[in-house]
Amino acid sequence: MAYKVDHEYDYLFKIVLIGDSGVGKSNILSRFTRNEFCLESKSTIGVEFATRTLQVEGKTVKAQIWDTAGQERYRAITSAYYRGAVGALVVYDLTKRQTFENVQRWLRELRDHADSNIVIMLAGNKSDLNHLRIVAENDAQVFAEKEGLSFLETSALEAHNVEKAFQTILLDIYQIISRKALAAQDGAASLPGHGTTIKVGEPNNSQQQQKASCCSS
Repeated sequence: MAYKVDHEYDYLFKIVLIGDSGVGKSNILSRFTRNEFCLESKSTIGVEFATRTLQVEGKTVKAQIWDTAGQERYRAITSAYYRGAVGALVVYDLTKRQTFENVQRWLRELRDHADSNIVIMLAGNKSDLNHLRIVAENDAQVFAEKEGLSFLETSALEAHNVEKAFQTILLDIYQIISRKALAAQDGAASLPGHGTTIKVGEPNNSQQQQKASCCSS
């Protein structure tokens, strides 16, 4: 889900939050979209999403963030929601080793269901609990490099690196789209009689709109 829709924004990007239950995905979502944090937040049931619009290299981007339930019994429900995602934030709790070890499984599921070009970032959440740290930052960095992921440690409680994490993902997605659009234009320019517009779906009835597509479902 990455395309132009109307005059309110230039692009709509679908990003999924995945990881074990209790790692802080819902609070990362609420911190980024509403600048809120709730100590009493309950486990997500099924899938929830929220949106936020921001500027990326002069373009208005609407980020649609999907928070997927971490519990095993909901995974069959949430797997379909990977479809159309162009970005993913894989979250673990740096105070719980098992949540980090399970990242490999989440990556496998993500890569089985999502587009091969999806932008993925690994986030070690709860950096405010550094005194309870179990997962070393260097270990996570080495793992991320091996898997070809970007990596940050975050704290939804202290709002540390949450904004940076999503901005990094959105910028990477936008740059991929820009490169694809340029490549399409270059290719079309070499073919006489061919235009350069990339379209996804039908144009608006009131006005023809250019649409750029990347990793669409």
